[in-house]
Amino acid sequence: MPAAKQFLRYWLPVLAWMALIFTGSGDANSGQRTSRIIGPILRWLFPALSTEAVEMGIVLVRKCAHVVEYAVLAALVWRALHRPVRGERRPWSRGHAWGAFFVACAYAVSDEFHQTWVATRQGSPWDVLVDAVGAGAGLWVLWRWRRRRAPGAELPDEIAGNPDSGKAAAAPQEPPSGK
Repeated sequence: MPAAKQFLRYWLPVLAWMALIFTGSGDANSGQRTSRIIGPILRWLFPALSTEAVEMGIVLVRKCAHVVEYAVLAALVWRALHRPVRGERRPWSRGHAWGAFFVACAYAVSDEFHQTWVATRQGSPWDVLVDAVGAGAGLWVLWRWRRRRAPGAELPDEIAGNPDSGKAAAAPQEPPSGK
């Protein structure tokens, strides 16, 4: 596959998602502005909630958004590093998973740094931690999904018996008969 096509297929979605996160870090998605949307929805869904509970709900919704944003980012980076193809049985690569986790966490740090320059936002190390949890959760879900979809795919080649690995799995030997 040509390099340009590989870039478009694997890395363009990563960059597009990063751009979406970056635009979400601006003034338009600050806590002050999103609470005007989330608060009324929570009050409509749960009219008996106290003001404190609504405020806590707003924080919870916003932190869940962080988790989902970075779960998707980590999964997209893993996909770009691993470059899976339909029908493959390549094993799960811890190196690709750690690489995706590192990229997502580094982007979380840069995103929080960016927020320190936005008047209605503030960067927070706690948000980086929430983002890291999201990245880890996204990779865990991806790992579980691949495991269910292709049993043995998460195992090293030698154990999974992948003939393309250059090492075929040894056939089980029958115990010697007593005759």
